[in-house]
Amino acid sequence: MEHQPLTHPQSVAPIRATRGISPTRRAWLFLSPSMLFLGVLIAASLLVLRMSVGTKGAEWSGFSLASYGQLLEPYYLKSLLLTLRLALISAVIAVLLAIPVAYTMSRLASPLLRRVFLAAVLLPLLVNLLLQSYGWLVILGPAGMLNQALMGLGLIKRPIMLLYNQNGVLMGLVQTAFPLAVLPIASAMRGVARSYEEAAATLGASRFQVFRQVVLPMSLPGIITGATLVFAYNASSFVVPLLLGGRRVPMLAVMVHDQIAPLMNWPAASAAGVVLIVTTLMIMTLSEYFTGRRRRMLEASQ
Repeated sequence: MEHQPLTHPQSVAPIRATRGISPTRRAWLFLSPSMLFLGVLIAASLLVLRMSVGTKGAEWSGFSLASYGQLLEPYYLKSLLLTLRLALISAVIAVLLAIPVAYTMSRLASPLLRRVFLAAVLLPLLVNLLLQSYGWLVILGPAGMLNQALMGLGLIKRPIMLLYNQNGVLMGLVQTAFPLAVLPIASAMRGVARSYEEAAATLGASRFQVFRQVVLPMSLPGIITGATLVFAYNASSFVVPLLLGGRRVPMLAVMVHDQIAPLMNWPAASAAGVVLIVTTLMIMTLSEYFTGRRRRMLEASQ
């Protein structure tokens, strides 16, 4: 005779597999803060674009292209060309100064020294731009440190004017944007394998030839990126040209400020801002095209 079990087995409900977040949704969640920030920037740009086709006193209801026509006058064209020229020259100088610093950073073996170099390079970004400009006023003034040093060495007999001209503005632009040139170049040079340099040295190339014919060509995408960042940063610079150049160096950002502050001419200021944004984006797009093309050539050669 079989005995029935005192306890009956309970039916176990099947466990449903928890569905995790899909990779696509996880990526969108990860990008949502930056996308929100970009959305705010795009909305602000569209508002500026709308005001640029308005009229003074009726920025949101009026419609006129007079503000863009005003930019064709010689004064505004000169201001635009001056802005592009100073931004381009400062980008070239900053890149030339950044290349040896970036190469040194990329070849340092000690992590401590790399951190020290990185902190020194990033220092201008940690100091307020206004304070840096006032520092240049102290250095470049008629009774400033530079003139006193030159007269003490007997190189000049009277102070030279370094403020309120393009030379002073150029020095300030190069100094403030210098870290933007160093970081991408150092990253690109760090990606150049040592084996290429060793192979070139084995074939009889000197250190300078290795640097000029191997490291520089393979780091060209980073160099172009650094120059583009400096150009875009300095093309929209306002504090440096205002303090070091005054009204004698009328860069476009200073002209935008003058249209808003004393004149309250929002359409003219918005039109100048739109032209500056479009010009900068065109140059950055062209630079990105050449950078991508060069990167593809390097990948194909490897």
